[in-house]
Order: sequence, then C-alpha cells, then structure tokens
Amino acid sequence: MSKFADRPCLINGATGEIHSYADVELTSRKVASGLNKIGIQQGEVIMILLPNSPEFVFAFLGASYRGAITTTANPFYTSAEISKQAKASNARLIITQACYVEKLNELTHENGVKIMCIDSPPEGCLHFSELTQSDETELPHVDINSDDVVALPYSSGTTGLPKGVMLTHKGLITSVAQQVDGENPNLYFNSDDVLLCVLPLFHIYSLNSVLLCGLRVGSAILIMQKFEIISLMELVQKYKVTIAPFVPPIVLAIAKSPVVDKYDLSSIRTIMSGAAPMGKELEDTLRAKLPNAKLGQGYGMTEAGPVLSMCLAFAKEPFDIKSGSCGTVVRNAEMKIVDPETGASLPRNQSGEICIRGHQIMKGYLNDPEATKNTIDKDGWLHTGDIGYIDDDDEIFIVDRLKELIKYKGFQVAPAELEAMLIANPNISDAAVVSMKDEAAGEVPVAFVVRSNGSQITEQEIKKYISDQVVFYKRIHKVFFLETIPKAPSGKILRKDLRAKLSAGDLPN
Repeated sequence: MSKFADRPCLINGATGEIHSYADVELTSRKVASGLNKIGIQQGEVIMILLPNSPEFVFAFLGASYRGAITTTANPFYTSAEISKQAKASNARLIITQACYVEKLNELTHENGVKIMCIDSPPEGCLHFSELTQSDETELPHVDINSDDVVALPYSSGTTGLPKGVMLTHKGLITSVAQQVDGENPNLYFNSDDVLLCVLPLFHIYSLNSVLLCGLRVGSAILIMQKFEIISLMELVQKYKVTIAPFVPPIVLAIAKSPVVDKYDLSSIRTIMSGAAPMGKELEDTLRAKLPNAKLGQGYGMTEAGPVLSMCLAFAKEPFDIKSGSCGTVVRNAEMKIVDPETGASLPRNQSGEICIRGHQIMKGYLNDPEATKNTIDKDGWLHTGDIGYIDDDDEIFIVDRLKELIKYKGFQVAPAELEAMLIANPNISDAAVVSMKDEAAGEVPVAFVVRSNGSQITEQEIKKYISDQVVFYKRIHKVFFLETIPKAPSGKILRKDLRAKLSAGDLPN
C-alpha cells in the first residue's frame, strides 16, 4: 500500500471528493478501532445496507481489520427481506442511511441490533463519525486466521432460499490474485487505471473484481451511487475512466442510447461484462460504439468466490476470443465438466455441469451443512449448477442452467422464495415460478398459479401481493393460471415443462 500512499484511491463521483490510499487505510483502521469501542468483537457480523459510497468501503475494510464479518444487503430490500438476512447472519450492527431506518424497526426492538447512519441519524441511531473519529492506535491486536470468514454475501446457490456464503480471508486473497497478479494477469489493471464502480458493492462481482482488485493494483476507483446514463457518460469523460465493469442491462442502455455519441469515451480500454450472459448482437453493437475498448465476459458465482473464468481479452497480452465465450478458468484453480446424471468427467466440447476446485471457493453455507454438502462434494469440487463445455482452446461456454435461479439484470431471484409467498396466500392452492426471457433484464420471474376452490384472485392482485413483500427485481411479471402444477413423483416441480410451455407459447388465460 505504501507505494500508492499519495495516489487517489476513491473518487466520490457525486461530490468530486478524492481519498488517497493513505487516507483510506487510516480511515479504515479508525473504523476498526471504533467498531471495537462500540462492542463489535472478532468473528461478529456487521451488515452494510448502503448504496455505493466511500463509507461502504471504509466499513468493509474496517470490519476486516477488526476481524469481524461483513454481510451486505441491497438497501432496496423490503423490511422483511432485510430482517430475514440480519437474523440469519446474527448481525450486531447495521450501517445504513437515515431513509432506510424505518425498515429496521423490528430488528432494533426485538434483537437489540445497533443502527448506524452515514448521514443525519434519527433518534436512537449512531452516527458513522463515531467510527471514523476513533483513535486507530486503540485497536487491540487481532490474530486473523486465513480460514476466518470476512465476507458473508447471501446467495440462493443452485436451489432454494438465500443462504449466507462464507468467504474467507484466504479465499478472497486467492481470488484477487488469480485475477490481477503475476506477469501476465488475466485481468490487466494497473495503478494508472481509473476503474468505474457503478455496479453495486453489495454484489460480490463489484466487491471483488472492482473494489478489491482495484485496491490490489493501486488503481483509482470512481464510485457512482447508481446507474444513470448521462452522469455515467459525464464521469467517464471527466475522469478518463479506463476500465468499465458492466452487466448486460447497462451495456444494452449504452448500446441503445443516442446520447453516447456526444461524449468522449475514448479513454475506456476495457469493458468487462458479468453476472449474466451477453449475446453476440449486443457485443457487436457495443464494439461499434466503442471501437477502442476491448470487450469480454467473465463468469462467476458467489459460492465460487466468485470468479470462475475470465476473458483473455482483458489480459496484459490479450488474445482474440470467440464471441459468447466467458474466457478461460482462472489460474491456480481446477475445472472439470461432469455428466449431471452419472458424475463422470466429460471430454472437451461435451456439455455437462461445470465444477471448480481451489482455495478461492466458499468455506460453505452459514449454519447449513446439508446445503454445503449438496454443493461442495467430498473431493472439494464445487458444483455450479451451470451447464457448459470447454472447447479445444480452453475457452468456456455456458449453454444452460441446471439450477433454478432466475437472473434479473444480474440480480438473483430464487423461485422457492416467491413460491413460498404465493402458497401462503389463502386464494392460491399451488404455485411455481420460472424465468422468462426478456431483452432488457435477461430474465424475469413469471408465476404459474392454481387458484384455491372458489377463488377468483386476479393476475393484478397476485402481482401486487408479491410486490408489497419484495424488492423490485423479484416482482412477478406475468401470472398464468393452471389446473395443476406439473410435478415429478418426488413432488419436485417440473420447471422444464413450464419453461417449455413458455417457449412454445402454449399458455393458458
């Protein structure tokens, strides 16, 4: 860190304020000391419930210096969603903004969780300055084991409800090194780069491949609170952004926006896309708009720590890559493709389930040994639930998903979570949720519903019932009424039959 001490580390896009590497380290150590002072012990959990901001970074780094664990959550979650995660992770402190405090009332009353705001705190809440103004020399010595958990993002994995993914110090360090270290790194970032951080830091893609990788190489990290196309263009032009990590919906917005041509975006040398697949047409449109930029995709999964493969177009000595490829497996990790039925390893160019092994993968799911065992086998292979193949040039192509997860603009939607809510409605006797293709979002959740006897519940009523309980990206986009939900003898919903109905347009109503 010392060689970057005076270099810009965080640039706050909203205010123009710049924090040097020395500032960020000192503030993070103060935060660690402050956490200790308010009673946060090593191994305890804090929740960061914030949009992108310098305070997010100080809180995450400060917690890791303290030996505490950070769980991150989307501030747009409903109070029920936040409460569920805070209780499951046993969070002792939630760092947020005053406008979200109302959602946390139940937690403070029932569980005695401390609430801290980075802006003017309502009565009964702490202010973030209590941490940033602490004396860093008062932080007690902390013995951190490489196997200690440092980050606890929540993911639905291959099936079921959201679970806490235990990522360790060793795992995150390994993952960052796999991406940016070495003579010819897969992800060539350097200290002259300006990295755009518009993707939410509460998502592991941004936390790992933008923030931590950027810090590792001494880049300047330009923080944008949220995506808005005009301000994005203005900031890219003003700060001469060189690395732009995106997700396909942002790529789509840029590709379709007429305003893009009014700005000088020639500083961008790399556009990374991840969190959801990007089609060839979209890649080609973007290349035409930004001819100087190298464009490629990565492939990740929270449980995998999170990066499995990275496109060699990003390397220091780039290779041409095939359209649709999500790169080659990260270094110092093993990958294999297995037959989902038999578990046997498959040769090149044959599709099967993608499995990965290495120090970067999760330690397991918090308090869920059964789900951990179903994801990481006895030989240490993490089963992704994604179907793909590796070609003769070691490039990875994803062709399908075994897992039931729906990806809305890169955000995870777990069908089981929405199904549980639907079935709890007395007017609904059975329900299934699957994904439907959507140009802007990639996929959207749609519901197949069996009405209870005599019920006349409508599509609009069902949509409202769900939207009242969930964050915007989990809302149901369409409802189809059926007599029965197709199920296997084991009782498992046959989602592939429902997806086939969608594809064939063979739909009720």
